Amino acid sequence: MRGKTMIRFPRELFELLYGTEQSVLAAQECRYAALAEQWHKRYETDNKDADSAPLRFFSSPGRSEIGGNHTDHNFGKVLAASIRQDCIAAVRATDDNTVYVYDPGYNEDYSINIGGSETFVSNGTNTENSYCEEKGSAALIRGIVQGFKNAGYKTGGFKACFTSDVIAAAGVSSSASFEMLICIILNNLFNGGKIPLTAFPAIGSFAENRYWNKKSGMLDQTACVLGGLIAIDFKNPAQPLIEKIPFDFDKEEYALMIVNTGSGHADLSEAYSAIPAEMQSVARTLGKAHLRDTSFEEVYENLCRIRKTCGDRAVMRAFHFFEENERVDKEVRALKTGDFKSFLNLITESGNSSWKWLQNICIADKPESQPVAVSLALTERFIRVHNAGACRVHGGGFAGVIQAFIPRSLCGAYTSYMEKALGYDAGTGQKSPVFAMSVRPAGAVEIPT
Repeated sequence: MRGKTMIRFPRELFELLYGTEQSVLAAQECRYAALAEQWHKRYETDNKDADSAPLRFFSSPGRSEIGGNHTDHNFGKVLAASIRQDCIAAVRATDDNTVYVYDPGYNEDYSINIGGSETFVSNGTNTENSYCEEKGSAALIRGIVQGFKNAGYKTGGFKACFTSDVIAAAGVSSSASFEMLICIILNNLFNGGKIPLTAFPAIGSFAENRYWNKKSGMLDQTACVLGGLIAIDFKNPAQPLIEKIPFDFDKEEYALMIVNTGSGHADLSEAYSAIPAEMQSVARTLGKAHLRDTSFEEVYENLCRIRKTCGDRAVMRAFHFFEENERVDKEVRALKTGDFKSFLNLITESGNSSWKWLQNICIADKPESQPVAVSLALTERFIRVHNAGACRVHGGGFAGVIQAFIPRSLCGAYTSYMEKALGYDAGTGQKSPVFAMSVRPAGAVEIPT
């Protein structure tokens, strides 16, 4: 069967995506070959298009948020990087308006008719669509297709087999990675690859907001689709300012570590949505739509009225926004000037602000469950003992992962330390909760064969 044949990819591009380590590259080649075999097993029983065209392969990375925790949704500034872990797809276009999805890793096997246009029904404060019964990836695909249609772009049907090694429900944007993968598939299959990548984050955010009930900004999607280490200013979200930051953490002999605390992000949409909503409530009290349109000084001058109207937690979250926005600028300057010590200090400040001011470490109504807080406390102790490193909450918070910058000479010790604390047992065959990440210079791409 063709699916068992090793696929040859351009060496230069493959190394850009996955690095130069030969064992890693060989494993990735096997990964793509296995995906192709799964596609053929699932779809080649349909003789209609079995031999119509070769399979096409796509990759979209996860992301690591480095600075700007919960600022994008209020048009703030962020520092982010794409990572080597990615979501990949083997795809073939069809001649109908049906998207076929097969993902054995997530036990997903379904089809979606994408013909026609959605109709939305508004009932005052809530807006529902006619496909609200769809959940998960199916809802995201439909939302992205509709986002393409809204923008006047072409869409069409395809058969796809997916797999991902991006940590799911853990703060490294497995959902945004998937969204941007769908965007790049639709772009290259039906639009000649001519749509600029910068158009896709807004489509992904639309899909999450309208079809997934997650009130997110565009940080995750922008980092995934563009790739590399980037600073993003969302003051004008329709045209965010994006700057590539030429910095190599490997040259500093530091590793970007992600620790999975063992808790997923499922059922936390309300907690996440409350953060932008409370920030915006502070802005609205001042006659503005978003915090980016205000300032700390303006909030301070009207503090008594704002506290009475919005509550103290909203005020604290607004304080975090202003400080974190300034901190991103400082982080970028530190990286550009090679002042890595100052950068690490700023990472620590960001983590403390998220914990004390933003308050996205613990779930308010579940004080008995604090996995993120425990992992941060353990990491802070490790850093203090060794007098090196920095850590912070990563992503949305409340659950998922934390981020740590650890000297490479201490990565083994830190990994063992956290594995033991989190109850990891290699004998069970489970994956380690500690991941050493590398920045991927490229975003969402098609990989020619």
